[in-house]
Amino acid sequence: MGTGKNGITYADAGVDIDAGNALVDRIKPAAARTARSGVMSGLGGFGALFDLKAAGFTDPVLVAATDGVGTKLRIAIDTGLVDQVGIDLVAMCVNDLVCQGAEPLFFLDYFATGKLDTDSAARVVEGIAEGCVRAGCALIGGETAEMPGMYPDGDFDLAGFAVGAMERGRALPAHVTEGDVLLGLASDGVHSNGYSLVRKLVDLSGLSWTAPSPFGDGTLGEALLAPTRLYVRSALAAIGKGGVHGLAHITGGGLTENLPRVLPQGLGAEVDLSSWNMPPVFAWMAETGGMEPSEMLKTFNCGVGMVLVCDPQAAGAIAEVLAAQGETVFEIGQVRSGDGVTYSGALV
Repeated sequence: MGTGKNGITYADAGVDIDAGNALVDRIKPAAARTARSGVMSGLGGFGALFDLKAAGFTDPVLVAATDGVGTKLRIAIDTGLVDQVGIDLVAMCVNDLVCQGAEPLFFLDYFATGKLDTDSAARVVEGIAEGCVRAGCALIGGETAEMPGMYPDGDFDLAGFAVGAMERGRALPAHVTEGDVLLGLASDGVHSNGYSLVRKLVDLSGLSWTAPSPFGDGTLGEALLAPTRLYVRSALAAIGKGGVHGLAHITGGGLTENLPRVLPQGLGAEVDLSSWNMPPVFAWMAETGGMEPSEMLKTFNCGVGMVLVCDPQAAGAIAEVLAAQGETVFEIGQVRSGDGVTYSGALV
């Protein structure tokens, strides 16, 4: 029963339900762009439905992945350049899924902030939708959390969740053997790992985010926010060709830590560093911080964002498929007996 007094409201506590509803309305067209076979519901329900049979699977195994974009988000917030960080969020999840041999099916996001800025949040989610379009997966749900007192003004956090599927018995890695060829796919820059060090290097350089980039076009902030490359369609095409024994997404830990994750016990990788050229951003960071090559290789992708482990007899045909998908392909080495990654040549 009312008392006749003007009571406190949720909005008085800092949560604007109307702003949240406005955000959902604004992002519905972006989510609709991502529709694919299998989607059974749109945004707004208590849960999202997906029909695996309608997506073409007969005996599927589900694969799930979750990730964020790390402190790259700090640069996006500080510069106001938030439009593409959603692409990073999707890429970090679905690039991992495809390494298991799975086709990404759908994606959900979590956006948390102290006070909801509808325009900024919509720009982020529209970037997420763009990432989903590029990966061929559907944005079928998510959560927007407005939590006063939890985040400083203007700050927000992101997390992503992706689900994919493959037919039973087709999981990767599989059949990796000594002599397999390593095909590296070029990265689009730093992607979304190592940004705590990136930010420290920028501090050491004395440059601002709005300064001209010393290694490319635009401002330094714009250059360092180049989104993570999505390898899903290319990787699935290569897997479909046959002869792919494993894939390694080169994220935190670089080649040094990620390649061994797809190699069975007793096998390692031999990588020729002279088989590709590092993008200029990495040379700039190495020079700015006086970083040793070993530190670069275990922190950053150094120009190779995905590695495919291939049957030597099929490697040439796989490379052609990847190139036809728009990838720049390097033959970077081979699988050998032993463990870990050994390097020859020099980063250039």
